[in-house]
This record gives sequence, C-alpha cells and structure tokens, in this order.
Amino acid sequence: MTSESINRSEAEKRLWNEFGGHRTVMLGLDGGDAHFQPMTAFAEPDSGTIWFYARADGDLARHAGGGQAATMILQTKDLHACLDGQLSVQADRARIDKYWSPVVAAWYPEGKDDPNLTMLRLDAADAQLWITEAGPVKFMWEIVKANATKSTPDLGERTDISLH
Repeated sequence: MTSESINRSEAEKRLWNEFGGHRTVMLGLDGGDAHFQPMTAFAEPDSGTIWFYARADGDLARHAGGGQAATMILQTKDLHACLDGQLSVQADRARIDKYWSPVVAAWYPEGKDDPNLTMLRLDAADAQLWITEAGPVKFMWEIVKANATKSTPDLGERTDISLH
C-alpha cells in the first residue's frame, strides 16, 4: 500500500459513508482497562462523534467514566480504519431515542428506561485508513507480479486524517 497518496477529504468522506452500511466495529480503551468488544456504531460526521448503546455495568462504561482514550476499528470489504479519540459515558436520552430499534431493544428487556442502558460517546480525533479497490483478480495479479519482480503488491492506499 502506498502512503499518504489519497485525497484526505475524500478519505474522510469515504470513512463516514462506510458507517451507513456497516455499523459493527471493535471498540476498546487504551491502556488495557477493557478488552476490545464488538459494538454497533452510530456516526455523526458533522461533529466527528460516534455513539454506542452500552450496559452501564459493562467494562467499557465502567472504565470510560468521564473520558478515557479509546480506539475503534472498522473493517469493511474495501476499507480498514483505526480511529482514536476520547470515550465517555453519556446517558443522552435524545440519542437513545434517535437510534432505538428492535435490534437494540432485544438487548435491553426494560426498554428505553432499562436501568442498565447508557450511551458511550466517542469523540474521534484522528484516523488511519487503508483503502483498496482490489477485487480477487487484481489481488492475484499483484501477488504473482510481486513474487515475479521481488517487489510488494500494490493493493491500495493509506492515509492519516484529522477528524476535528
């Protein structure tokens, strides 16, 4: 992968668009206070904020408190992203109502008033993205070419972006 060669604004736009079709991410706190966990992400690109439903008695909520450094990993077919920022617990009723669905309800038997329901807010600061447009044919071609020429495959591009 090449480094720093894609347009940063296009990369950022691509990142936020990925949340529309792929919400499952891995979220964890820096420093090992809680293992990375699969979470459903609700992105708000205008503010650089990503929201998650969480159990108030769960590892992430207990250790994040008023704010702690966190990392979120998003992987889709053509994009791999690592976002860093501050994770905090915010029982934001407006967000609870906004993103509520039957899938979310399945995890909280007492509904929106479940005492264990809270929201986690990730204020994303920066991200590193790897974007590839290589399908299986290009992938195989690049592998064969790399082995034949003693070079590395060119399967996409990498960039760093600031999200604030």
